[in-house]
Amino acid sequence: MQVYLDNGATTKLDESVLEEMRPCFDIKYGNASSLHKFGREARSAIDKSRKVIADSINAEPDEIIFTSGGTESNNLALKGIAFANKHRGDHIIISKIEHDCVLNASRWLSKNGFNVTMLDVDKYGIVDPQALKKAITNRTILVSIMHANNEIGTVLPIEEYGSICREKNVLFHTDACQSYTKIPIDVKSMNIDLMTLNAHKIHGPKGVGCLFIRKGIKITPIAHGGGHEFNLRSGTENVPGIVGFAKASALHKKQDIQKMTELRDYLIKRLLKIPETQLNGHPEKRLCNNASISFHFIEGESLLMHLDMQGIAVSTGSACSSHSLEPSHVLLAIGLKHEIAHGTIRFTLSKYTTKQEIDYTISKVNEIVNKLREISPLKKGMKYTKEYKDEHHHSHDEETGHHPVF
Repeated sequence: MQVYLDNGATTKLDESVLEEMRPCFDIKYGNASSLHKFGREARSAIDKSRKVIADSINAEPDEIIFTSGGTESNNLALKGIAFANKHRGDHIIISKIEHDCVLNASRWLSKNGFNVTMLDVDKYGIVDPQALKKAITNRTILVSIMHANNEIGTVLPIEEYGSICREKNVLFHTDACQSYTKIPIDVKSMNIDLMTLNAHKIHGPKGVGCLFIRKGIKITPIAHGGGHEFNLRSGTENVPGIVGFAKASALHKKQDIQKMTELRDYLIKRLLKIPETQLNGHPEKRLCNNASISFHFIEGESLLMHLDMQGIAVSTGSACSSHSLEPSHVLLAIGLKHEIAHGTIRFTLSKYTTKQEIDYTISKVNEIVNKLREISPLKKGMKYTKEYKDEHHHSHDEETGHHPVF
């Protein structure tokens, strides 16, 4: 049996999305900047897609800027706002659990004249709104905190963060790549100024995403050329990708969310019956398809490879950092020690996931975990006592704070 449970990394392209994209490759294949019929057809397809995505988040079509995906959108948001607002301030606030592209864009900005503050999170991965309020200064120009974490699935209270930022006259950006279509998003009621979305996490094509930019916000482009996308993102538009993105954004159904939620809870409940395991992230405020489980006394990489040999695809964390031997920065931020973080697996479901696949996965995880623990050097001569737990898991009772990042 082949079981794909790495939908947090990417998803299977929906067949109807492929059908929607197909004419853009061989019939309506013009450059959207061309004035002839082929170009006008491509432009019309982009305009229709822009409206579909804008309507899905209660935005205006000209507030949607198409990009190559989440990484580019996040870079455009952080760097574009930073350089457009240098006259106002030089301070940017992010959280400790942001995606690598936000962390690395922030590192780059810190080397180019900006001050970056990274906020702590609690044991579930949530930034304390009061800590955010305290961190904002008269030099703060942007706050960027993700809507839902890609590794542990926690959904953060971004409406509250947005309200604080609006009150303080600071722009608020959120990375919603993991939450889009899984959780209702209204950019107006949630006080969102900029938001990152992408297609391949919602059964759309890879290589396309967008940045919502609230009307009236000035932003400096990071790619210069022919002035595409309202002069904010030059480059010939990826018409098939944009069309597929819009189609995928319109496909989500409440019953799909309900099905994923039920299978997720079933998976979590069964896996936590394995001794010496723990769930990471918030037990309730979490993505409908995410289960992050730490298995003590074993290496997550070993478990992943053994599952792969049984036809089961999972992840030890974010796909973008899967080649790194370092433990997940997200798991460390919520208080896990290195050895526990290294024993963590992320299971992410999709609307295509079946109960049969989940039952097969549960059975194989049980079997493999038992085998790996038998040969684990971590467990030899060691009992899983309360003292061991205390030693290998940080306390989360301390007040959430903030400190400089770089």
